Amino acid sequence: MIVELTKYFIDTGLVVPPGDKKTEFCDTNVRGLLIQVNASGKMLPTYFLRFKRDGKTAYDRIGTIKELSLAQARKLATEKKVEHAKAAKQPAKEKPVLCEMSLDTFMADHYFPHVKLHKRSWVRDDQLFRIRIKPKFGESRLCDITRYQVQQFQNDLSTSGLSPASQDHHIKLIRHALNLAVEWEFLERNVLKGVKLLNVENQLHDVATDEQLQRLVEILRNDHNRPVCHILMFLLSTGARLSEALTATWGQVDLEKGLWTIPATTAKSKKSRTVPLNESALWVLAEAEKMKKFDAIFANPETEKPFTTITRVWYRLRKAAGIGQMRIHSIRHQFADLVISSGRSLYDVQVLLGHSDPRVSQRYARLSMHTLKEAANTASLLVPKLKSEVPLTNGVVVPFQKVA
Repeated sequence: MIVELTKYFIDTGLVVPPGDKKTEFCDTNVRGLLIQVNASGKMLPTYFLRFKRDGKTAYDRIGTIKELSLAQARKLATEKKVEHAKAAKQPAKEKPVLCEMSLDTFMADHYFPHVKLHKRSWVRDDQLFRIRIKPKFGESRLCDITRYQVQQFQNDLSTSGLSPASQDHHIKLIRHALNLAVEWEFLERNVLKGVKLLNVENQLHDVATDEQLQRLVEILRNDHNRPVCHILMFLLSTGARLSEALTATWGQVDLEKGLWTIPATTAKSKKSRTVPLNESALWVLAEAEKMKKFDAIFANPETEKPFTTITRVWYRLRKAAGIGQMRIHSIRHQFADLVISSGRSLYDVQVLLGHSDPRVSQRYARLSMHTLKEAANTASLLVPKLKSEVPLTNGVVVPFQKVA
């Protein structure tokens, strides 16, 4: 779409037509300058210079609308047009060799500065890269990384004890980084395009049984690592995401009203939401308040800052409770299971868990075995002598408080 780009248009008119995945708004003042807008909203509208290279259309990224003003983008686009015109006149052999940069340098100088602005989960990317990817590929030049090497790396991950989903996250990170390297012209092509992933869906099979849940609760109430146990009990009481709990502050909580307001900067939906605090959650906060020294509710007493990870402690606790490979995120599933099992609707689950898309909550549209037994027992009305053999229960389990 050809338009005269103005500040007003950029503030109000960058809308993708219904049914389109993305659209380009081409400037009438500087030929080739355009703003690319994605319908998903995951990427900020971005300035590009479109030009011809060897007879083919190419794009040169300039920056996002937050990074650059319209005047700055026009100035840079004009300069880049001159550079590309000069480069086009050079013999092919004089063109600079691509991908001399190492993966480590690319990630530090280009990838992470970019994703910190556009991706809330960049911290996890940083952890995955530092712990496993950098030791394997950090010193390799971008163009020296092969599909075979990455697939061998994938095989190594499968024997390391990582879940299939975590294995896929590593491969997706490398693939995404190389995609950006191609987009920014540090690399000619991405060798990982179309690489096979395990594509294991986020299943709910790791929800604990009633017996396992009771063992876990008992351990959490008595284990010596009180700060981490407080976090885990809070997750089980609220269904919150771990990142939301780790960044929770006392200023976000109204203990009198029993409400916790999660700010938009923390919420996955990028919209603030208010979580009602049940008796269990208020009990956990009362316990945490006894150790209150910092603004963060769950501060690490050693660093005096919010925890960044509690994985190792969780592994120890889940082993003691005998709940196998249950992940921390599955505590969120456990909460949803308790809500569903108490007879509440999927809409209630959607609101409590902060799902912006109701289809996500559909994963919890299942009943626990206990609930199925209750449902089956309703048929026992036809057989009076069996009515009292299996007692029925009502309501959501409140793990940490006895409810009268």
